[in-house]
Amino acid sequence: MTDEIRIDIKNIGLDQEFKSETRALDEKVHDLIIIGAGPAGLSASIYASRYKLSHLLFGVEPGGQMNEIKSIENWPGTVMISGADLIGNMVGHVKNFGMEIKNLSISLIRKNNDGTFSVLAGREEYVSRAVILAMGAKYRTMNIPGEREFTGKGVSYCATCDAMFFRDKVVSVIGGGNSAAVVALELTDFASKVFLICRGEKLSADPVWIEKIAADSKIEVIKETNVIEIKGGEKVERIILDKPRDDKTFLEVDGVFIEVGSEPGVELARKLGVETDEQNYIKVDAGQSTNVEGIYAAGDITTGSNKFRQILMGAAEGALAANSVYKKLKL
Repeated sequence: MTDEIRIDIKNIGLDQEFKSETRALDEKVHDLIIIGAGPAGLSASIYASRYKLSHLLFGVEPGGQMNEIKSIENWPGTVMISGADLIGNMVGHVKNFGMEIKNLSISLIRKNNDGTFSVLAGREEYVSRAVILAMGAKYRTMNIPGEREFTGKGVSYCATCDAMFFRDKVVSVIGGGNSAAVVALELTDFASKVFLICRGEKLSADPVWIEKIAADSKIEVIKETNVIEIKGGEKVERIILDKPRDDKTFLEVDGVFIEVGSEPGVELARKLGVETDEQNYIKVDAGQSTNVEGIYAAGDITTGSNKFRQILMGAAEGALAANSVYKKLKL
């Protein structure tokens, strides 16, 4: 049951659209609110349930980018599993404890005078004694001419979503890390030719992926080269390179898959005064605490785990953050 209350606008500084409205306030003060339902957030919820912490879990799309991963081969105890299936298993584990994921986006987090936190989701406000931020990251763009214009017209950030549209066509993958290597290999199931273009002297992907790429005749690696423009008519037709290749400064391609990393989703954290490093990752200590007491962070948005962006590390950070909340509130 909820009580209808009028929110003190001066106290919490909500956006203009909320100024004259009444909200249904969840009357219970929870131990914890977890924002994000990727590996970090789901793992945090599992451990919070085990610790008997009263908590809520928010996530618009459980798993996020993981749902697009065709094959995961480094999850301990499972030789190979798709990202969607692994997330499905994690969600099932969360629900086994009686938890339901609230598919709502968060528009505001505020620290109250009594040390609790108010979280605005949809049209309701929820209150907790601690918050774990586990919002993950979003695709990084290159901001080169033609990228935005041809997004959806040959430019893609999701091979799992779009690879089938390039059957028997020539495509390029921009990037040199693990994600770029995996995408290049996935595309060989459809494309006739895959150019893997990286700016470094060598690929930075793990050796296992480099070996697979070297053994695949469909993939050609172009090193020490940048793509500086994407051109075409109604769809992508060519990419412009910053140095000649076979006396040409362009490649004729039908598709461009951009895999140049991701950016942490830290907008909500910044408004709270949470500190980030020069790359906008949330600074955390050994227990996943931030500089704001009561705010913890886990997963791809943090400086934790030596910035080793792996599903395993995200899940571990989520568990550790929940453990820290338990120690703070219950011990």
